[in-house]
Amino acid sequence: MTLRAVIYARYSSDLQSASSIEDQIRLCRERAARAGWQITGSYEDAATSGASLMRPGIQRLQQDARERRFDIVISEALDRLSRNQADIAALYQNLTFAGVAIETLAEGRIDEMHIGLKGTMNALFLKDLAAKTRRGLRGRVEAGKSGGGNAYGYTVLRHMGEDGEIRRGDRQINEDQAAVVRRIFHAYAEGMSPNRIADQLKREGVPGPRGQAWDKSTIHGNPKRGTGILNNEIYIGRLVWNRQFFVKDPATGKRQARPNPESEWIVTEVPELRIIEQHLWNDVKARQEGRKIEQTDREAWERRKPRFLLTGLVKCGCCGGGFSTVGKDRFGCSNSRNKGKSICSNRTGITRQELEGRILTILS
Repeated sequence: MTLRAVIYARYSSDLQSASSIEDQIRLCRERAARAGWQITGSYEDAATSGASLMRPGIQRLQQDARERRFDIVISEALDRLSRNQADIAALYQNLTFAGVAIETLAEGRIDEMHIGLKGTMNALFLKDLAAKTRRGLRGRVEAGKSGGGNAYGYTVLRHMGEDGEIRRGDRQINEDQAAVVRRIFHAYAEGMSPNRIADQLKREGVPGPRGQAWDKSTIHGNPKRGTGILNNEIYIGRLVWNRQFFVKDPATGKRQARPNPESEWIVTEVPELRIIEQHLWNDVKARQEGRKIEQTDREAWERRKPRFLLTGLVKCGCCGGGFSTVGKDRFGCSNSRNKGKSICSNRTGITRQELEGRILTILS
């Protein structure tokens, strides 16, 4: 009986090009033709890391395997399926239970020995790659260059060095965006809320970071983590790196940020990138400190209050966004209050008692 085979291909955005997918599929098809297998489909994950199984292609593959839609999976190498030691073992167990074999161009037919040895090697590769990447980024930051990404208000420069190599990571002030940054700092120091500032910028059509609409969280961010326009110390000529590190939640595959102690921060002075004067920065920090005291009192009350019956279940009838608590005992549209009237104009509120009463009346 002719075996039904499928192909799995993946490439990482930082290491390969999109043509890698086509190359992998072509080579796998040649392998299937030599073995006399019938190709019934292919699964692809483009520009996706192999450190997690939370990928649409590999998830569809597993679902179809459970439904017995094929007999064998062909891939270029085991690390295309996953580089995570636990994930590749779980994937192998699931496919084996479904009666599906794994064949790779690099290792041949996969068995328990491959899973143990290659899984360990791939895990060590990821750990070594992460260490080398961090070492390289630290060197760039200590030289005053970008450690990855870019802050609003600056333009990343690329130029040819004397040795003919392209130099990356240098930045210069983007005067148009810098004017918006100064405007935000002045408005906040004068008493305007981040929500009102974001709403005003959206009404005027001012593009936000990465061309997206302004949101209050983009402005106020998280002072402890140094995120948000009002907390980024590069605006006063200080490049701060390594404030936090990331760990992967094994249940979801998503990364979670954890703070590093201040002793591990890497701080480099870059006075040529200063946009905000020190006195204005201090005024903003002083206002944030005052609001933090108010927030602490509010959070204490939030911890004491009971959970509402309909929390997380009510949606806005205008935009479809969530209806959340906007006062001690009132619900309102979250989008309208957090993202402004340009996103949703519904400022109608309703008391918790009235909302719960209406719902219970309908249900009864």
